[in-house]
Amino acid sequence: MTFDAILEEVGSLGPFQVVLGVLMLSPRIVLPCNFLLNNFIAAVPPHRCDVSRRNPSWNSSRDLEGVAAGAAAAVPLGDDGEPLTCRMFAEPSWRLAGNGSGATPTTECRHGWVYDNSTFSSTIVTEWDLVCDWKHLPQTTNTIFFVGLMLGSLLFGVLSDNYGRKPSLLASYVLSIVFGLASAFADSYVLFTALRFFCGAGLAGISLISFTLCAEWVATTHRASMCVICSLAWSLGNMLLAALAYLVNAWRPLIVTVTAPLALAVLTWWWVPESARWLLANGKAEEAHLYLDKCARANNRPKFLSAVKLEALSRLEMSDKNKKFSLLHLFKTPKLRQISLVTGIAWYGTAVTYYGISLNLDGFGLNVYLTQFVYAAIEVPAKLLIYVLVDRIGRRACLAGTMVLTGTCIGINILVPRALWLVRSAVAILGKGLSEASFTTIYLYTIELFPTVLRQKGLGFANVMSRIGVSVAPLVLLLEDSWTLLPQVVLCAGATSCGLAALALPETLDRRLPETIGDVEEPPGRSEGQEEVPLETNDAK
Repeated sequence: MTFDAILEEVGSLGPFQVVLGVLMLSPRIVLPCNFLLNNFIAAVPPHRCDVSRRNPSWNSSRDLEGVAAGAAAAVPLGDDGEPLTCRMFAEPSWRLAGNGSGATPTTECRHGWVYDNSTFSSTIVTEWDLVCDWKHLPQTTNTIFFVGLMLGSLLFGVLSDNYGRKPSLLASYVLSIVFGLASAFADSYVLFTALRFFCGAGLAGISLISFTLCAEWVATTHRASMCVICSLAWSLGNMLLAALAYLVNAWRPLIVTVTAPLALAVLTWWWVPESARWLLANGKAEEAHLYLDKCARANNRPKFLSAVKLEALSRLEMSDKNKKFSLLHLFKTPKLRQISLVTGIAWYGTAVTYYGISLNLDGFGLNVYLTQFVYAAIEVPAKLLIYVLVDRIGRRACLAGTMVLTGTCIGINILVPRALWLVRSAVAILGKGLSEASFTTIYLYTIELFPTVLRQKGLGFANVMSRIGVSVAPLVLLLEDSWTLLPQVVLCAGATSCGLAALALPETLDRRLPETIGDVEEPPGRSEGQEEVPLETNDAK
């Protein structure tokens, strides 16, 4: 008997799994609130030089609307007729015919900047004047945060495979909450960026382990259901971020607000079960028996496991249980090497496309809060669509199809004139939903491709490739300084090519999770696999 068969007997999707999903709810809601937080805490409001100090009679308000006409005379106009954001006249010069720049000498802002606080009461940009010569720093903060996620993916991939899912999950909770809250009280940009780096490393562990833990507690028939349900927490957190950012529009309180739910996660960690599948893969049959017994009782099936002898369960332990594995084992055998490389490419393409769309909230015809909410809301029907399709047309077709269609949507918007903003908005929303559909698929798919003994390391490597894509996404958006359409061209090409590359992966529909490297190199069929192990029981049945 295989482990999946035992899991079906003790209940593969019952109250036990529902409680596990609820326990993972608060930490998974925190993820999008932090991953996309930069859209709000690092927003750059309209600004121009503060010239109120030049003449005490001028309005000294830090509100753009309050700058008096006398102050306006000290700020040159650009070609579009709007005040320049980074230059001021060296000496006051009254404009003639609406243009006072002419040959009058200008200089950089000498006394700081005036910001429009009508949308954001404060951001890290207004806190530390990250504009003009320092305008690259807000996006740099985002990139450094995602580099922390990348390194955290490697760290927690190794830790959870070597020491277990549950203790590694607690470590990720503590790391995230400590550095997340500390970043809200940073008194310098450098300190803030360093704290966000370590917060990202901790959040990477939550992202990896929570999803894998849920998947390993369900059998093949319910795996897609569990993974899609878990991923809905992301969409919920994504929509919640729009509401929280609107209600708490100062950056320090907003960070505290989106980090606070992790306190609940720490308190409920005691009820999180260890993965019985991981325990068996590491020769811990007695502890696995204990958790399976809890699962059977919670699912109202106590008779089955109480009748199973521990010795019989011990024979289900995987053949690789006494071996130690490193990241290098992902590339030592032919099929596993191909899987690792192709999933890495697919994760990179999915991430750079998803975040390339998600981090670009301007030019949508709506304010940033509503744009964030609409982008998040479209993810729900996208996930429900994937729930239907992954068990009908397979994981490979879903992943490749959604990525190619995302690239197609981006390509269409390259050709549609900007005057047709309604059409562009509809296509952009559709592309955002498809990009999320590819993310949901690739999480489930990756878990099914790697064996239990290397699953977290494989998912960790894939997440590293993803975080490289995420780190690149803000830089791709900066390419519009060279050519307005260049970011869309790059995202379109990336999504399409990486989607086609995913066709090189093996299909995993209706196949049990591989336990060993041998299961990957010689994958069992739907009913093949490990040698059947008769379960000795205490009754006469």
